[in-house]
Amino acid sequence: MKDFFLIAKIVSVYGKEGFVRISSFSDFPERFFSLQKVYIDFFGDKKEFFVRKIRKHKNDFLLKFQNFDNDKDVELLVGKEIFVGSDNVVKLPKNYFFIHDLIGSKVFRNETEFGVIKDVLTYPANDVYVIDNNGKEILIPAALEFIESFDSENKILVLKPGGDIYEDDEN
Repeated sequence: MKDFFLIAKIVSVYGKEGFVRISSFSDFPERFFSLQKVYIDFFGDKKEFFVRKIRKHKNDFLLKFQNFDNDKDVELLVGKEIFVGSDNVVKLPKNYFFIHDLIGSKVFRNETEFGVIKDVLTYPANDVYVIDNNGKEILIPAALEFIESFDSENKILVLKPGGDIYEDDEN
């Protein structure tokens, strides 16, 4: 079974030549210029589409697919989500991780299991991990000063020993 990763959504038809305007969900928008094929979801089934042309237009990207040559051909694609296969996933720099790899990971602190990452909040300064600690939500900044290591294969995040982790006490 192939893994698929959501990268964009088709938001509208653009012009009369079969282009669609997409809204990117990727932190690496330059990736669109190297795409040769993508998958579009139709009722839970991923269909392969070959990319013929890609253009940048203001803050969006315009895509043209093989065999879709006018605005009528692409109307049915509006609102559909665009995926790539695992072979087309962006390679991340050191100490950067995909959110889908982090969610569900076990978190260890001082050599004992601390909880499980249930969400990642994205903020301008840095991301924040939402950790379920026996039903209690603990927020930890996704910063190297708190993280010792992350093993995406085994889904294990190890926090640096010691350090203050602030928990809200309900009094």
